[in-house]
Amino acid sequence: MSDEKYESLKGHFLMAIPGLPDPNFAQTVICMCEHNELGALGFIINKIHPLLTDRELFDDLKIGYDENLASIPIHFGGPVQPSGVFVLHSAPFHWHGCMQVTSKLGLSNTKDIIEAIAEGKGPDDFIIILGCAGWGPLQLDHEIDDNAWLACPIVEDIIFNTQSDLRWEQTMMLMGNDYDPLADISGFL
Repeated sequence: MSDEKYESLKGHFLMAIPGLPDPNFAQTVICMCEHNELGALGFIINKIHPLLTDRELFDDLKIGYDENLASIPIHFGGPVQPSGVFVLHSAPFHWHGCMQVTSKLGLSNTKDIIEAIAEGKGPDDFIIILGCAGWGPLQLDHEIDDNAWLACPIVEDIIFNTQSDLRWEQTMMLMGNDYDPLADISGFL
């Protein structure tokens, strides 16, 4: 792959174009955490897991939790590693194995951050995610070339301060005049 063509989407949102036929990704917003010559890794941030609660997750992981904590939604991050637990979070970034995604966003999937969240001592802003979205070498690049996805830089406020069911719409609004919602209906993009 030539360096001229390759552009990493790490630190970007991917938005599924309206009408994307894959039910796993229809009307999704994906937070891209890695994208290089080996492949890509991202997490759907606008789908709440339909079957799992925070209490059940903590019990499954054998982690004690503060009974007084408000309920924490568990998000469905994608069809890859469906039992993998991940946390997208704000600072601090001192958790074991934390990957810096942007200067204000980290990705962790170790027990220390989950335990801290369960005790009410985790980062101020976070979402817990089960599963992820993954692409092999050049796979995502080909999907981008085929116009399956739109991309824009991550806005952390959308991840942490926008209701899950409104994140796709809010992210699409970031595209401004670059996206025409009627294009999919008319067959032109």
